[in-house]
Amino acid sequence: MANDRSGNNTRDTASGTPISLVVKDPEKFAQNIARVIEGMTRAANAFLKSREDGRLSSDTTDEIAEVVRTLAKVVEYWTAEPGRSIQAQSKLYAKYFALWTSMMQRMSGVAVAPVIEADPRDKRFKDPQWSENQFFDFLKQFYLITARWAEEMVEGAVDLDPHVRLKAGFYVRQIANAVAPSNFLFTNPEILRDTLDSSAENLVRGMDMLAEDIQAGDGELRIRQSDTSHFAIGKNLALSPGKVILQNDVCQLIQYKAATKDVLKRPLLIVPPWINKFYILDLTPEKSFVKWAVEQGHTVFVISWINPGEAQAEKSFEHYMREGILESLDAIGKVTGEAEVNAIGYCVGGTLLSYALAYMASVGDTRIASATLFATQVDFTHAGDLKVFIDEEQIEAVEKKMSVRGYLEGKNMTASFNMLRSNELIWSYVVNNYFRGKEPIPFDLLYWNSDATRMPAANHSFYLRNCYLDNKLAEGELAVDGKPLSLGDITIPVYNLATRDDHIAPPRSVFYGSSFFGGPVTFVLSGSGHIAGVINPPSRGKYQYWTGPAPHGDGFDAWLARAEEHPGSWWPHWQAWIAAQDDRRVKARVVGGRKVKPIEDAPGSYVKVTA
Repeated sequence: MANDRSGNNTRDTASGTPISLVVKDPEKFAQNIARVIEGMTRAANAFLKSREDGRLSSDTTDEIAEVVRTLAKVVEYWTAEPGRSIQAQSKLYAKYFALWTSMMQRMSGVAVAPVIEADPRDKRFKDPQWSENQFFDFLKQFYLITARWAEEMVEGAVDLDPHVRLKAGFYVRQIANAVAPSNFLFTNPEILRDTLDSSAENLVRGMDMLAEDIQAGDGELRIRQSDTSHFAIGKNLALSPGKVILQNDVCQLIQYKAATKDVLKRPLLIVPPWINKFYILDLTPEKSFVKWAVEQGHTVFVISWINPGEAQAEKSFEHYMREGILESLDAIGKVTGEAEVNAIGYCVGGTLLSYALAYMASVGDTRIASATLFATQVDFTHAGDLKVFIDEEQIEAVEKKMSVRGYLEGKNMTASFNMLRSNELIWSYVVNNYFRGKEPIPFDLLYWNSDATRMPAANHSFYLRNCYLDNKLAEGELAVDGKPLSLGDITIPVYNLATRDDHIAPPRSVFYGSSFFGGPVTFVLSGSGHIAGVINPPSRGKYQYWTGPAPHGDGFDAWLARAEEHPGSWWPHWQAWIAAQDDRRVKARVVGGRKVKPIEDAPGSYVKVTA
């Protein structure tokens, strides 16, 4: 790297690409820096205010202590024997020396291959300057070498407890993602270029947004992922016509208006997750699974869970089953006169549905004739990175939080899910919003993602302990009314959908869970992740799905090797599966069936309650 005579540019001697260091309007730049400081002050005041008046307490100390304790065990492993310590250091220093040698050769005008390259899917280093400019290329490679070495140190600590290694690997990734050179003003060529070209206008806008987002989070940073002003439930989201026909302390039940002259004889009940709002299944008309299902001839009923408050503190898993699923089945039977329904459960809604099916099997209730599970875990052996948050100490900490008000704030779950993909869902927005000063674009899915719901204390504690921690549902160790529950008693046909890039319900976990059901299971793998892999209407022609032999045991990789790939959405494949169970049709039904007086229009009032 060399300065020209004016001192206004640096030039990469290998590529010849100039990097302008000229401030176009020095006076304006100075004024904007003062405005940036003002914005930072407002942000700091918003952060401190709620803490000073006692409305917000910080758990940061305990969280940092947990990270330090975990990583200390990895350090202890490598330093316990001199040979290990030398091996670890030598591996890192050899890479650093190779990078230094490479940079020296490049400064001499020799074209050399990079010592390390970023993953092609890593969007942080897409700007050409990360490769063309020697300074930024050195920063990038130094960072990548260090981050990958740290991950390898965790992976290589083979004698550590597997859960400790899982946590350590997760923490190392979070730290590495946070300290990436792409996240800082002077080490990110895009931010630096924006700042100099606009005389720091980008930083002024960014600090204004930072202060606004801390104020919106009542003292905690609530990163805006989408322009929320473009969306409103019932106006351009959740538009499928229908009525609320049942309401109780945990849910509303919505029946949607038929779109065909005749409909499938079996109604369709959808059980969404209670940790999110149901309208992910009725996002916009173009993406709505509800609308599409109605158009295929289903009489669709959807449970809309309440956004719980103190009144729901004691509502347990069993309450959600009885007042959610079983009361909904009662209402559907009354409205339609049918004795059999098809049911769908999404994510934890699918876990709850499986729990309910096991209970119904134990008491001889046969009203659900087929079950479909979207990205659902019933066995938690291979539950992935979310298990980082699951051990006795951390569950006790969550239960302590919930005991104060009777629920867990929705922002806690949102933060956990965002951390699973922190580069995409946290740091990309930090850079875009607060450094580059760009408003995020309107995006319906991210609007939904930020529309968090609270977790009732009893229900959430039961779920964490009995499913994630002790895996009691799969082990047959749960009982209701003294009747033991076994997934093996569920003998109805099951359509089990996993998504290939799922960080919440990993496909291996979903596949393995198929083995616990006692009836025929059709396992299908969709492209993309936990949301986009499910919400993938045929009209968009995106992604793909795989079908194959019946699932067996922990054999996901072997299944995938034999599976057949199909382009586009899996929705028509599911519809054909449903029709194969029972394709009888009847005259389209009136909402409420003239037997139940509707309470209000869809999407109902419960879904509109904000956290």
